[in-house]
Amino acid sequence: MTAILLSVCFVLFLIGCPAVAEAYIGPGAGLSAIGSFLALVAAVVAAIFGFLWYPIKRMMRRRKQDQQDGNGE
Repeated sequence: MTAILLSVCFVLFLIGCPAVAEAYIGPGAGLSAIGSFLALVAAVVAAIFGFLWYPIKRMMRRRKQDQQDGNGE
């Protein structure tokens, strides 16, 4: 019984392990995948930059205005 089970497991193992990788990405598909990934990264960076930059810019403008008001007295 164990020999049959061992044989079945071995056959299933051999079926599950392909001999040749059959995953070719052509130049067009590869270039578009790379371009899509870079566009996604650029969008995330731009969103983070926009989310952080404008509050910092507003804070800097307010601080500069407060310094000018303090010097004018």
